[in-house]
Amino acid sequence: MKQSSKADDVYATPRHVAIIMDGNGRWAQRRMLPRSHGHKAGVDALKKTVRAAREFGIEYLTLFSFSSENWSRPEGEINELFALLRLFIRRDLAELHNNNVCVRIIGSREGLPSDVLNLLVEAEILTQNNNAQTLVIAFNYGARDEIARTVKLIASKVVNDEITLDEIDPQIISDHMDTHDIPDPDMIIRTSGEKRLSNFLMWQAAYSELVFVDCLWPEFGKTDLSDCLVEYRNRSRTFGGLVKDTAS
Repeated sequence: MKQSSKADDVYATPRHVAIIMDGNGRWAQRRMLPRSHGHKAGVDALKKTVRAAREFGIEYLTLFSFSSENWSRPEGEINELFALLRLFIRRDLAELHNNNVCVRIIGSREGLPSDVLNLLVEAEILTQNNNAQTLVIAFNYGARDEIARTVKLIASKVVNDEITLDEIDPQIISDHMDTHDIPDPDMIIRTSGEKRLSNFLMWQAAYSELVFVDCLWPEFGKTDLSDCLVEYRNRSRTFGGLVKDTAS
């Protein structure tokens, strides 16, 4: 469980920003367009935000792109989301690689179409040595599912005498999660005006600053991200301690 900022460094650019990209469907509905148009517009917003985050010096950017609960959506919409993922990787992976961006995928890989899984693995392998920025894609991801998979993994190690019950603590748990080598998010942004985490990074968000913005995801851009960074810098992060007396 890595804290990515110190309490006395509240004015720095957050090292890790995570975003719940919400509102594609509503964006399309307001324009009397099919939901697929909203998802396509959302991909454009994604690309702009990735570039902006790199310009702002954000080291880790995590995007909630497909949740484990999204399987309950109509099959046609799921297929559209997968098609957009295929297009994004085939069309934009080269740009990410050329910009020295490392792509990481978190979430369960069970049940994914084989071609989608192969593309995700290809993106990770191609960019694994890049170090300018890490783009984390939460795909087929749910925090409860991640925690359950982590518990199973730790339990299997206990059964195999690799670790003991007494050794299990918050750090051991963090070390076995999908994000074991990624710092906890300093800030989590959610678009569309909804004010909940919706099963996203619940373990890692223990001390994250939560910022909720009203604009729908396809409308989100560089200016909106900048405003969120200003909001972040105006907050005091104490991690359970006391606010530092700046007058002393």
